[in-house]
Amino acid sequence: MKRSNRLVLLVGVFLAVVAFVGILVLAQPGGGGPEKAPTDGPVVVATVDIPLSTVIRQDQLTVKTVPLTAITSGAFTDPSQVIGKTARQSVSAGGQITQATLTGGSAGSITNLEVAPGQRAMAVQVDQVTGVGTVIQTGDYVDMVIGLTGDKFPVITVNPADSSLTVVSGINNTSVKLILQGMQVLGTLLPPPDQSSSGSSSSSSDNSGSNTGDNSQPTTALNGQQQIVILSVTPQQAEVIKYAQMDSSISLLLRSVKDFNDPVTGEPITPLPAETTGVILKTLVDTYGVLPPEVVETVTPAQR
Repeated sequence: MKRSNRLVLLVGVFLAVVAFVGILVLAQPGGGGPEKAPTDGPVVVATVDIPLSTVIRQDQLTVKTVPLTAITSGAFTDPSQVIGKTARQSVSAGGQITQATLTGGSAGSITNLEVAPGQRAMAVQVDQVTGVGTVIQTGDYVDMVIGLTGDKFPVITVNPADSSLTVVSGINNTSVKLILQGMQVLGTLLPPPDQSSSGSSSSSSDNSGSNTGDNSQPTTALNGQQQIVILSVTPQQAEVIKYAQMDSSISLLLRSVKDFNDPVTGEPITPLPAETTGVILKTLVDTYGVLPPEVVETVTPAQR
């Protein structure tokens, strides 16, 4: 055999070996072929119904793999991202846990209110002083304290001669009392953000920064803004609130949602109401040591 023919044969064998090796490499997973785009992904879902105001627990969650097209926008992929957070929206068993679950949805708007059977939804308007800085959020619990000024408790004397009435002045009749406790917040409304400011969100309409400590949302600036807080109340509480709105000054007090969740089981509970005395001027003097004013008598020497 000629030398040139041997060379051609060796080259042919070499190329055949290279081709065979290339086929084996390409046949292996990830062997250089085009990778397929993933079609499924993980998502955190509820294993049981999670009511509004629930502190989310690990035993209420699982991770499920679903088609990417079925994953809701803002859905979480790791349970650690939501454990210990407050549910600002109720979630049915099998539902995905999303950002809206923790924020209550779009700020400044309410599209749906879930009123429990036997309860009523009632709106209360507060400001940054009477409404805890307007940082109350959906799913929070609040108490209500009212203040009645002296003109609401006039002290009068009756003239026996003609039965005429005379208002006694100089008496402090102001009275303050915590009257309603443990009302659940079904929703809140704030004014839209000021579009005239150059992208500043410090006076945003979002009601963030409450007791959850979530710093991912804008804070509220000291601008005197108003807030509508929609409460879940009984019919009797509705009457009390309406009277207070018409004839007194009201303030809402923010509670911890943990007061309303059993620390062991995590189930919703109704805490015992706190006993308060109410406050009038005499209470401040007798109990808190506030000093009442005294009359100072002076004697002027007689003139000559």
